[in-house]
Amino acid sequence: MLKPDVSSTVMQSKHALPLVIAVTGHRDLLAAEIPDIRARVRELLLWLAEQYPDRRLVVMSPLAEGADRLVADEALALGIDLVVPLPMPRKRYLQDFVTAESREQFEALCGQADAIFELPLARGVTMEQISEPGPARDRQYAQIGVFLCAHCHILLALWDGKSSSNLGGTGQVVRFHHDDIMPGYTPKTLATQQMLVDDESDLVYHIVCSRDRPDGEPHPDLRPMQWCWFTKDTANPRSKEVPKQHRMIFLRGAEFSRDARKFADQIETEKYSLLDDQDYEELPKEISEINRLFCIADWLAIHYQKKILLTLRTSHLFAFLMGLMFILYSDFESQPYFMFAFLSFFLIAAAIHYFAKRDGWHRKYLDYRALAEGLRVQFYWAAAGVTNESESKFTHDNFLQTQDPELGWIRNVMRVAGIRCDAAPNTNPAGLDFALQHWIGDRENGQLGYYRKKAQERVMKHRFTERLGLASLLTSVSVVVLFAFAGPVIPDNLSDPLMVVMGTMLLLFGVRKGYAYSTAEKELIKQYEFMLRIFQNARRRLDNARDIAEQRQILLALGGSALDEHAEWILMHRDRSVDQGEIWRMGS
Repeated sequence: MLKPDVSSTVMQSKHALPLVIAVTGHRDLLAAEIPDIRARVRELLLWLAEQYPDRRLVVMSPLAEGADRLVADEALALGIDLVVPLPMPRKRYLQDFVTAESREQFEALCGQADAIFELPLARGVTMEQISEPGPARDRQYAQIGVFLCAHCHILLALWDGKSSSNLGGTGQVVRFHHDDIMPGYTPKTLATQQMLVDDESDLVYHIVCSRDRPDGEPHPDLRPMQWCWFTKDTANPRSKEVPKQHRMIFLRGAEFSRDARKFADQIETEKYSLLDDQDYEELPKEISEINRLFCIADWLAIHYQKKILLTLRTSHLFAFLMGLMFILYSDFESQPYFMFAFLSFFLIAAAIHYFAKRDGWHRKYLDYRALAEGLRVQFYWAAAGVTNESESKFTHDNFLQTQDPELGWIRNVMRVAGIRCDAAPNTNPAGLDFALQHWIGDRENGQLGYYRKKAQERVMKHRFTERLGLASLLTSVSVVVLFAFAGPVIPDNLSDPLMVVMGTMLLLFGVRKGYAYSTAEKELIKQYEFMLRIFQNARRRLDNARDIAEQRQILLALGGSALDEHAEWILMHRDRSVDQGEIWRMGS
């Protein structure tokens, strides 16, 4: 009996994409309801593990008394990873727990956590202000609620269902998860696309509970121990099943995770890393998670790009051969074997496309490349210490917001990649220098070098297509002129080959044009040249910047432009995969 490859199993587990469940809930749960709440939480976690075996479940809980600790207990009992973000420095946070027993329980859970980190002080808040209960301390709890919402896939709410005016309370956290608004924390002037679009960030698993206080019963329309998936869908906000849109998001994430695990060994040996050992010593270790996910997405994108390019090249080749068989049959010799060859080439091309479509090669290539480019921006922003002007917004909030909701799974990956970096933005100038050197670069390196080379490559390919078109035109005109002026004297054994040559050249140009369209040859020249100008302008502005703060503002604008362009890229390519009907049209 063969022993399992332990190293391979470990590598696959390492490459599994996290599925993050964040916890919000009341501290004063009713004792009589706690056993049933535990059972429901356990059932949810087991169900998620069963439904998404390729994902790695992670529970994120600040470990406040009540709901936070209850869910953490159940996660640890099931062997699920526990991540603990703290709303303030640990010593100050312990002041919330009055009894020695509560503090011991907190420390015991922290001892079993996979990661613990503290959020920085909110803007305008000092350490002295949070030493006592009050508005400043409430603002820290509002900040942790927003952070949980922004970095989870499912918000698990042990909640009475009542709205609340308490800053950072459970009711406000759920409202922020749905509407992107938290009165008293998010600015009144802040308007975001999440308020208007259908996206993947609003999924709440609501377990209705009572509170151990006067008027602690749930909302009148709810009963204790009811549960549902709760979204901002106006037609059906509460459902016993995961809404269709979110199921698709989870399936796409599971597919990415499955591919990452399947090719784990190859990814490790062939990956292109944004970090090397020397860089790692100078940069915050938290960015390694973004780099790890970038390496996976980048390798998978290249893997499926090779598959789809092979598919396009072979299908266009067979389309040319189909057309050639038809020309030979009609203009040279009407033999049935030409038609049999025509059908054979079509069937081979159709079979190739069937497998490509069945396995989603084209979609995976586009999605994984868009994810890799989003992670690239996220990585360099994190390295340079670039943060959003709003405390409640993060890198993933800038990407693909107004596009097809199905693409929300890409943001879903990015929201967990940057958890540690978003909790502790880098302030070391070395990270900024690293981003300037490796992200922007110069004529030969970085994105400046990349876009310059790619633009030149595309221009050369486009020129080849134009020259082929000119050659086919000249050939056709020459043959037509020859027949017009010397048709009566051209022997029969020469006229048919001339027609074949003319038809073949026109066919060759037509197939080449079809391939150029499928690969967006002409459009990508404009995109690459546009991005080259953007990075050149950024380089010039950065060289003339007055201070580090201005440089970070320029990098923020540059990353936003890059994310917008990547969104345009994926939309342009989504409808450019040749199908079987297109093969038949070109070949005919």
